[in-house]
Amino acid sequence: MRGRRVLGVAILSAILLGSFPFAAASAPRIYVVTTTTDLASLAQAVTGELARVESLIPPAVDPEAFEPRPSDLIKLKDATVLVRVGLGFDHWLEKLLILHADPAVQRGGLGYVDASIGIPLLEVKGRSIEVTRRDGHAHGLANPHYWLDPNNVEIITGGIAEAIIRVAPELTQQIIVNRDRFLDRLRTRTAEWQQTLGPYRAVPLIAYHNTWPYFARRFRLDLVDVVEIKEGVAPSPARLANLAAVIRERMIRVILLEPYEPEEASQLLARRTGATVLRLATSVGSRPEATDYFALLDYNVGALAKALAAVSN
Repeated sequence: MRGRRVLGVAILSAILLGSFPFAAASAPRIYVVTTTTDLASLAQAVTGELARVESLIPPAVDPEAFEPRPSDLIKLKDATVLVRVGLGFDHWLEKLLILHADPAVQRGGLGYVDASIGIPLLEVKGRSIEVTRRDGHAHGLANPHYWLDPNNVEIITGGIAEAIIRVAPELTQQIIVNRDRFLDRLRTRTAEWQQTLGPYRAVPLIAYHNTWPYFARRFRLDLVDVVEIKEGVAPSPARLANLAAVIRERMIRVILLEPYEPEEASQLLARRTGATVLRLATSVGSRPEATDYFALLDYNVGALAKALAAVSN
């Protein structure tokens, strides 16, 4: 009996001294839920090991065609911070928030972050950007693809950091250090990306979907037109004929295509004009190479520079 008691005490001691400290050390203090993988990558950069971060939209899923599932409501259950793209891009989140009903992550709550606030927006419509979309169109209020300009990341991460500090003020110093370290690296990499695309400043491009205005502005590219003028509606033969004429006239050599978009129209234009179709990554996880925010920009800048160099020779 004494031997069994000694063994029992030993096991209990191992649990108390081993497993519990490990669990406490590894358990994050807060839970951040984002609508997109891009925001999740940026939130993780700000929080490091201090938070568990999860995206409602899975990797490699078209964010503009996403429909929430019942399991997404479960993800929101314990969220201390919620980060969204805004501008109507993740309009479906409103339904989840109504069902969730936690004031902390509702609009105006301590843990609510609309990452578009403070961004120098492009293609702003004459309506409040706070209005909830009703037409289901992802670009109804302003162009929402602002994360593709790395300079906007300072604003995005600032909003995330402020929300985390509001809900967990004891983490203030660690959050500031994490964000500053990330931004230092981002500024260095942005200069490198600009240098890589520098030789192609003002080069004309066409894209299938209107994803790239922020990217084009940052890297001084000339985004001439888009193939798809209405989301989800294939371009007409007349539209394609007009675009082919523009491509020839402007000597456009690269057509940008998003991972989730159909390729038939872009490939047809390429055959008619000799242009090259290039698939870039719109979001973290939309291509295997885009594993985080830095990898997303690395891939896009590198692939575009390579394509432009090839057609320039």
